[in-house]
Amino acid sequence: MVLSANEHEERAVNIVVLQGKLGRAPEHRELPSGAVVTTLEVTTTRPGSPAETVPVAWHGKPLPAAVALGAPVLVTGRVRRRFFRAGGATQSRTEVVADAVVPAGQRRKLARALAAALEAAGAPAHEEPRRAQRRESSDARWSGPSKS
Repeated sequence: MVLSANEHEERAVNIVVLQGKLGRAPEHRELPSGAVVTTLEVTTTRPGSPAETVPVAWHGKPLPAAVALGAPVLVTGRVRRRFFRAGGATQSRTEVVADAVVPAGQRRKLARALAAALEAAGAPAHEEPRRAQRRESSDARWSGPSKS
């Protein structure tokens, strides 16, 4: 399928899903506006490739204690490149602005974060396929109390 320029623009999305471990302890700082930003570094690995560290900015409520150095996490969000002045020169940083930071062991929160990211991309959010199949098969086996 070939998309025209207009169709391609309509389908453009900026969504990131990272799964990895925190490579550095979260750092909190207060912005001049009074808002608090937490910066993280998530280290990801792929077989046969060196580890990659991705900077992440979190602008939400404080992260749970389970999100600590070395903890496995899932991050959903978007890529942003920001520019700032440092030492009299303009510099830039490319980072992920997180919509969700979830400890990897929390399956329901992981599923909700992924569903929200898919919905933001325009894909319909679905129930986990395995869970739906399990529910259907258990409903078929149990017919409920008899009405005799």
